[in-house]
Amino acid sequence: MTPTDRAPRGPLKPGEPTPIRTVPEHIARPEYVGRTGPERVTASDIKDAETVERIRAAGQIAARALEAVGAAIRPGVTTDELDRIGHEFMIAHDAYPSTLHYMGYPKSLCASINEVVCHGIPDTTELKDGDIVNIDITAYKDGVHGDTNRTFLVGDVDEDARLLVERTKKAMERGIKAVKPGREVNVIGRVIEKYAARFGYGVVREYTGHGVGEAFHSGLIIPHYDSAPDYDDVMEVGMVFTIEPMLTLGAAETYQWDDEWTVLTADGSRTAQFEHTLVVTEDGADILTLP
Repeated sequence: MTPTDRAPRGPLKPGEPTPIRTVPEHIARPEYVGRTGPERVTASDIKDAETVERIRAAGQIAARALEAVGAAIRPGVTTDELDRIGHEFMIAHDAYPSTLHYMGYPKSLCASINEVVCHGIPDTTELKDGDIVNIDITAYKDGVHGDTNRTFLVGDVDEDARLLVERTKKAMERGIKAVKPGREVNVIGRVIEKYAARFGYGVVREYTGHGVGEAFHSGLIIPHYDSAPDYDDVMEVGMVFTIEPMLTLGAAETYQWDDEWTVLTADGSRTAQFEHTLVVTEDGADILTLP
């Protein structure tokens, strides 16, 4: 591990919690809001054309919210302010922020800085020059979820981190190109891991892509590493899921803060992630989370 694997700011510390935001009563909630326990999954991962278009509409809201948040990213802004922007964009479009009250999660998006792999809770933490930050947004509207994320550069970022972000995006794109009906889903991870290995990057295994639609997480698992012969679900036309690789500058092992959400690299190395929701088509994949 080299010194540039770690962020210039040093190890991240949690900020102070900020108030939970509210959603107007007229906006429909996912079924898990207002109760404890896991979400109830009943729908198939294979969607008809009408459902796919509803997922696309929700995904477009999430993608545009992600753009709005990204436009505000700069040194000095707090992750809570980014949460406010994403939250207000979604409710302005009559969409519910899917992460809010999901299994107790208290915010409307995830903001994961530097060594935070995923599920960073927005708070009073200020972004600093040289940081990278992943913003993960899911919008729920008309009974379905659209899920997307992107890693942003904050100010003047060193080359190692910049290349990690650039190559993580390419890893996701390569995974999407591997989608074809008749193939096992483990092909996606094989392609991603092979590409990441060219640069010596770690590939996080504990957190994967997933089926999405009527459920936020359907139970279908899409690994980002070569998992064959396991995870041998065969891709079919109409199947909807996410591809969201998490690559690291160091090792792939992780640990979790006491908040029971924030996941970090065990060695403190920086990490990046990109995500799209897509549907399997006759000749490949159609991305449903474009602005």
